Amino acid sequence: MWRIRNSSQTWIFRSFTWTYESKIIHSGWCSYIHDSRSNRRRNHWSSWLIDKFYSKLFGFEYHIELSTKPEKAIGSNEIWEKAEAALAGALDKIGKPYKLNPGDGAFYGPKLDFKIKDAIGRTWQCGTIQLDFNLPERFDISYIGEDGEKHRPVMIHRVVYGSIERFIGILIEHFAGAFPLWLAPTQVKILTINDEVVPYAKEIFKALQERGIRAEIDDRAESIGYKIREANGKYKVPVQLILGKNEVENREVNIRKFGSQQQESMKLDEFLDIIVDEAKIRFDK
Repeated sequence: MWRIRNSSQTWIFRSFTWTYESKIIHSGWCSYIHDSRSNRRRNHWSSWLIDKFYSKLFGFEYHIELSTKPEKAIGSNEIWEKAEAALAGALDKIGKPYKLNPGDGAFYGPKLDFKIKDAIGRTWQCGTIQLDFNLPERFDISYIGEDGEKHRPVMIHRVVYGSIERFIGILIEHFAGAFPLWLAPTQVKILTINDEVVPYAKEIFKALQERGIRAEIDDRAESIGYKIREANGKYKVPVQLILGKNEVENREVNIRKFGSQQQESMKLDEFLDIIVDEAKIRFDK
């Protein structure tokens, strides 16, 4: 068995951050907002990012919940009311509907929870934005404003997808192991009919590797029917290439996609161009 592992694909799960006119300083898992005034451009960016990540990249439906002060909390009621109003106001400005989740905030401040729905209708809490007026006070954090005076910042705790291990588990169940092409651990599996076509299979393997496509060769002494059933049923590989004598002679590939019994023959060069384009990460689905 031959396999390509492209470590660069780990960027799929990279957290996105945004800095606008130096108003936000990124520090670990937190941000300190110097200016409490809402910024329309930043709000529109946040809305765009949420839709990009949950809806368009992974195809999840999601809703937002505003979780308010729990029974055991630090800070005054005045600070909590201010923080809750700030989060609600931000959602109103970007036109995002939300549900109120009374008493489920963090002990140090209210939060927005982003809850996604998987393919079988289960709801998972993933992303969160937590507004914290308390810890900057306790740690005596300050910044020098335009007026030359010290001011207390607001701290934001945020994460796009929560625990990475948990989010990967959600993805596995959501797609039932049949990942889209761009995300699949093995994107293309090359299935040989006999030993005579193995050199051609290795040539295709190398061409895919050079183009950053994750691929495997299955050159075992098994029937082609068995190899196809295994690639579909067990491994759920998005694209399978079936190679026989005709494919070698014509420098073609016989293409079969996961979940389909239809097969299509295509020139190798044409296939390579198409697979590179189809394997790109898309935000429009």
